[in-house]
Amino acid sequence: MSAVNTANTATGTARIFNFSAGPACLPDDVLNQARADLWNIDASGIGILEHSHRGKVFDRVIDEAEAACRRIGNISDDYAVLFVQGGATLQNAMVPANLLPVGGHADYINTGAWSKKSIKEAKMYGEVHVSASSEDKNFSYIPAQDTFDLCKDAAYCHFTENNTIFGTEFTTLPDAPSPLVSDASSNIYSRPIDVSKYGLIYAGAQKNLGPAGCALVIVRKDLVGKHRENTPTLMRYDVMMEQGSRPNTPNTFAIYLMGKVFEWIEKEGGLKVMGQRNAEKAAVLYDFLDDSSFYTANVAEGSRSNMNVCFRCANHDLEGDFVNQAEAQGLANLKGHRDAGGMRASLYNAVPKEAVEALVGFMKDFASKNG
Repeated sequence: MSAVNTANTATGTARIFNFSAGPACLPDDVLNQARADLWNIDASGIGILEHSHRGKVFDRVIDEAEAACRRIGNISDDYAVLFVQGGATLQNAMVPANLLPVGGHADYINTGAWSKKSIKEAKMYGEVHVSASSEDKNFSYIPAQDTFDLCKDAAYCHFTENNTIFGTEFTTLPDAPSPLVSDASSNIYSRPIDVSKYGLIYAGAQKNLGPAGCALVIVRKDLVGKHRENTPTLMRYDVMMEQGSRPNTPNTFAIYLMGKVFEWIEKEGGLKVMGQRNAEKAAVLYDFLDDSSFYTANVAEGSRSNMNVCFRCANHDLEGDFVNQAEAQGLANLKGHRDAGGMRASLYNAVPKEAVEALVGFMKDFASKNG
C-alpha cells in the first residue's frame, strides 16, 4: 500500500509524504489558505500575487508577518526583523559587508558545505580565522567547544547551526567572545530559541518558514550601520531596516506565506511544541537505525540533526533501489546529497510523525526483502 498524507483531502487527491531538504514540506493548513488567497485575499477582489507591495493589503501582510515572527521567537525591540531577497547564500556576502570592518577579521566554524561557502565569500572582505573544523572526518560531527580557537577581537563568530547535507546540528551555542552569527536555514524555529544570545541570525525560508526566494534576517540593531563604504544599497542592513524590508519590490508572496507559517506555528503551540514534536519524530528514525544491521546512521550521537537524518544501506549498491521503491510508495525526495551519498530524510516542522512511521515501515519491509 502506498504511503499518503490523508490530512489534506480538500481537492480529493491524496498528497504523498515529502522528505525534501528544500524547497520542503509546508503545512496543509497554510497551503489551503494560500490557495484561497491566490484568488482573492481579504475580499479585495484580487489575489496576493497581484497586490502592490506599497498597498494597504500588503502593508497588513508584512506587518502581521513580522509581528508573528517576533511573538513566537520572543524577539525584543533591540533586534530588527528583515525579509531579504537572495536566500541564505546572499547573506554569506551581506554579513561580512555589513559587520566585518576593513582590516578586521572574523571567526568561522567549518562544519560543512554551507560553512565553506560562507568562508569563501567572507575572504573577499577580510581575514577569516577558521576556529574549528570537522572536515577531517567528512563533516560527520560537531567539533567540541574545548577545541575552538576563538579570537578575542573578532568582529563576529559565524557558524552553521544545522548542516543539511551531512546531518549534524549544534546542540549548544559556541561560547564566543564576539557576536554570534548563525546560518540557521535548516533549523530555524524548529525548537525554542534565545535570540538575545545572537548578534545576527539568518535563514533561507524554503525549509521551515516558507517558499524559496526569501531569507529571514534577525539582527541586533547596534550592529547595523557599520557597513563598508562601497556596499551596494540593497546589501545594506540599515537600508533594509529603515525601509521596512522594501527598498525595492520584495518577494511579496514569500513574505505572505512566511507570515502564514509563523501563525501556524503559533496556533500549534509555539516553538516548545515544535521542539518536542521534532525530537519525537527524529527519535523514531534514529532508534530504528541504531537497532538495524541493514542500515547505518551517518552521524554519531551528540551531533545528530533532528531536521536532516542521513543514513545508508550497509550494501551501498541497494540505495538506488531503495530511493526508487520508496518514491513508488509515496515517500518522496529521500536521495541523499551528492556530496554525502546514501539517503536523507528531512523532518522539518510540517512533516508529520505519520510520515516518519511510514518511512520506518517501508525500511523494515525493504530490509526483509533484501537483507
